[in-house]
Amino acid sequence: MPNTAFEAELTYALRQHVPPLLRWSGAIAKQLRQFNIQLGGKSSGSSNTDALTLADLTVQELIVCGLRDADPIFHRCRMDAEEANGDLGAFDASSDYTISIDPIDGTKYFSERTGNGYAVMLHLRTATNVVYSCVYAPEMGTQGNWTEVYGTTVKTGADNPRIPAVAWLRNMPAVSATSRGNSRKIYLIGFQKQDVARAQDVCGLGLEGVAPDDMPGSIYPLLASGEFGGSLIHTPNVYDYPVSLHIVRALGGQSVWVHNGEPVHFRETWLDERADMLRIPGIAATAVDPAILKALCGLAQGWSRSRYET
Repeated sequence: MPNTAFEAELTYALRQHVPPLLRWSGAIAKQLRQFNIQLGGKSSGSSNTDALTLADLTVQELIVCGLRDADPIFHRCRMDAEEANGDLGAFDASSDYTISIDPIDGTKYFSERTGNGYAVMLHLRTATNVVYSCVYAPEMGTQGNWTEVYGTTVKTGADNPRIPAVAWLRNMPAVSATSRGNSRKIYLIGFQKQDVARAQDVCGLGLEGVAPDDMPGSIYPLLASGEFGGSLIHTPNVYDYPVSLHIVRALGGQSVWVHNGEPVHFRETWLDERADMLRIPGIAATAVDPAILKALCGLAQGWSRSRYET
């Protein structure tokens, strides 16, 4: 069961230690991106999922070991990491609190150098909710970009690497459901070869569906700032999608399964052996605006919940 006092202490510790770790990790990723560091090992058939680089492994090693050494409170959490490396055994696999890492979100664009929308990210969650999220996009804008979420606070904006990360984030103004944009752009991913077709289906609602190859950057700052209104994701993984859920819930919105409209939780996961990652079942619709959420559910509720059609 969630422990309120422990959760508050843990969130505070994450806010102190995670931002510098992610900034350092982003700097390393930015340097490694200059070299041919692509690796094999995943075979889901989706280039967005299968891209793997030495940077993924290096950044994960830094974050896992950094958390292990930063504060003993982190040892009392479970660790979900997209790759298999790092001292994962230092963490409590039976904990009700899970720290989850995506060392390079957007690896395809990172490795192919087709855009700067990749990010280093971490979140803390329970079985039903996300408690803390931090995303650093090293090459978004001129000096990088932050997105941080805790409680009902959502922050997003440009970095200033000459100021300590914790201090910079502490002084960054928060956004709200009323101050952010009210975009009708919806990010779609996970529909395999149908991503573009499903994006066009969303356009038929009077919204603007955007497939992965057309994304202008990382979804998290775009969603937090209101440049995107939401997302529609097939069988989301547990490393990056929960941050979208966290952003919209902190802003008063919701993320639900389209087939029944119930809020997404993390009690049930499945191992996608083709991609070698944990996922939750079904299709998740995520938005701050309840009208957009209702429209997405109405559109997708009859779509197949199987990620890989035989």
